[in-house]
Amino acid sequence: MLRFIGIRILQAIPVLIVMSIITFIIIQAPPGDYADFIRTNMITQGNATVEAANAAAEKYREDHGLNDPLFVQYMRWMWGIVSRGDFGMSYAYNRPVAEVVAQRLPATIAIALTCHFLASLLGISFGIIAATRQYTWVDTTLSIISFLGMTVPRFLMALILIYILAYKLNVQEIGSFFSSKYGGQPWWNGFLDFNWAKFWNLIQHVWPVIAVATFGGLAYNMRVMRANLLDTLNAQYVETARAKGLSEGAVVMRHAVPNALHPLVAYQGVVLPYMLTGEIEVAIVFGLATIGPAIVGSMAIGDVYVTATLLLVLGATLIIGNIIADLLLAVLDPRIRVGADA
Repeated sequence: MLRFIGIRILQAIPVLIVMSIITFIIIQAPPGDYADFIRTNMITQGNATVEAANAAAEKYREDHGLNDPLFVQYMRWMWGIVSRGDFGMSYAYNRPVAEVVAQRLPATIAIALTCHFLASLLGISFGIIAATRQYTWVDTTLSIISFLGMTVPRFLMALILIYILAYKLNVQEIGSFFSSKYGGQPWWNGFLDFNWAKFWNLIQHVWPVIAVATFGGLAYNMRVMRANLLDTLNAQYVETARAKGLSEGAVVMRHAVPNALHPLVAYQGVVLPYMLTGEIEVAIVFGLATIGPAIVGSMAIGDVYVTATLLLVLGATLIIGNIIADLLLAVLDPRIRVGADA
């Protein structure tokens, strides 16, 4: 198993390099850069003359190497990552990109993993319930829920939630992780003294984002689980298990469900970056400081190194997710372990 993981990690290195090259080229393909953003702001907000704004933009390009060839910019960025762990400087934030990512990534991963856990748990459970009660009112109701989850845009659900919370329920301080009272408080007040009040305040602020993202995720999991389980329940080995006198619950949970889970486990390889990017719309609507708004905002103003680094992080999560999915499949299905040993 360790040999398998090592090989997969070595295979991931050239994939990340190629992805970083393609990403860097695509990001810089549209005309304009951050110096143009500065020029526009000087004219529209600073009342500067066109000549002064052009001169300031050109000086910024020279000082920050934006006039260098694309290959030189990419190699400078990549060499900083390899040699010093330096992902470059953010033009907009005026600080290292690593600090920008470190500030936003933990909260993003926490929200994504929470949404993924809830979507998987609820989706698989609903799929089992719907498949074992096919064509009943329960199946119909759950199918309608999954249809709405897969078709209604997330930003629309987020806007509806904001309208209800702000205008109907008069909820204050929407668009932040904490209330002003708890924002500066530490997580630990002392040894073994966790700040549960701050944690509860966090839940009160992020539950709409989690609810919207979970609703879309559980719809997919439920539909796949229902379809796979219906096929598995008609398999010959399931009929054999019934013929042996096993209860229907034991037949479903011990024989049918583990085999119906294979496609969903394999799907875990792509679900982590999907959950990370899936919250972009919701986070933008709610104004939360996660990587979603950071990607969109950096692309809009030409903050190249922030965009490239965040997309590189998403690529790394895709590779990590696929490795985890392979390991889970090996745990779930002994035949995979036998094939690997062979």
